[in-house]
Amino acid sequence: MKAKATFYHAGCPVCISAEQTVAQALDPNRYELEITHLGEHKEKIAEAQAKGVQSVPALVLDNQPFHINFGAALADLT
Repeated sequence: MKAKATFYHAGCPVCISAEQTVAQALDPNRYELEITHLGEHKEKIAEAQAKGVQSVPALVLDNQPFHINFGAALADLT
């Protein structure tokens, strides 16, 4: 069974670059990758917060958030 990975971003250049890097780096045999654009899917902001995401871009692997660079705080997306 594959582990779930969720990449949250807001569509900024930093986020898009990180999305491309993450998508290429994760082993598709080990992880099922879901990419969520929080600027387009604001209803998922609460989900991201519940997983510990504080800013985007961020990758959540096995319920552990990893913040990548700094594009925007989640509070800025509401």
